[in-house]
Amino acid sequence: MIQMLYAERYTVGIVIGVLFGLITRITLLQTDYRQYPTYPHGRIIHLSLGFIAAGLGAVAVPSLFDKNYTAITFLSLAAQQFRDVRNMERNTLSKVDEMELVPRGSTYIEGTAMVFEGRNYMVIFSSFLSSLFTILFGWMWGVVAGVIATWIAMIFKSGKSISTAASVEIAEVKLDGPGLYVGDIYMMNVGLEQNRALISKHGMGLILTPRNRNCRITLSNLGQRQAMLHDLSTILGVYRDSGEPALVPLGKLDMNDGRLALLILPQERDPQLAKLVLERVPLLESAVRMPSEAKAKIGKVDS
Repeated sequence: MIQMLYAERYTVGIVIGVLFGLITRITLLQTDYRQYPTYPHGRIIHLSLGFIAAGLGAVAVPSLFDKNYTAITFLSLAAQQFRDVRNMERNTLSKVDEMELVPRGSTYIEGTAMVFEGRNYMVIFSSFLSSLFTILFGWMWGVVAGVIATWIAMIFKSGKSISTAASVEIAEVKLDGPGLYVGDIYMMNVGLEQNRALISKHGMGLILTPRNRNCRITLSNLGQRQAMLHDLSTILGVYRDSGEPALVPLGKLDMNDGRLALLILPQERDPQLAKLVLERVPLLESAVRMPSEAKAKIGKVDS
């Protein structure tokens, strides 16, 4: 039995590599409150691409052992294929976003597309590692390597959330004549009495206080603000229809201290749930700024 497994170690390595690559993709695939990827067809597409990625990672190992280095060039084709996956997700979400009452915004869409591309590379890593250890040390070590690779992929499954960048508090929505305030932060001018009555009845306010200088710049990003408003409206609902610009959820900065005020009009009025949802909104990679890491010093210019 052992001799047979050794003789067929390439085949066993490919099988175990593909298996753990597919397990990794299944583990990373989740349809959540955003209903994306859609079920079942969206999942079928991504599982199929995950199977292809797993096959590429697993087959690369025997090619290296046989010194068939030209066969490795197909990995460059895989990279191009998965860049096309990113473009596909970007185009799909952009089309869907046109029909949303509270859109995701281009920054959120780009972050989601980047995630779908990156997870296919994690599948290749998992399948490559498990295939390599199977061929070198035997199928048991291949299984161990596959489990570890899947665990590493799980670590990269989720990034940071808003709670790491800001503290969230519930704030009162106030109307001073036509002026609308969330806490002490001015939001906008509401001219129609009917709209003021609707906002007074359904409006709910939240204020985010940045934890440091970097977080202050990050919260000022328009794409990050739109992502917060979209997630809040997706989970709590939104009290508006098309053609009602005065009832659109809104985010405004306090220019003095960097606090961000959010005004939402939810179908489900639950301030504590809204606070919890906001704290769990993803911190978008493309929105993060770190001015504290700049090497430039005030009053000094590099020659």
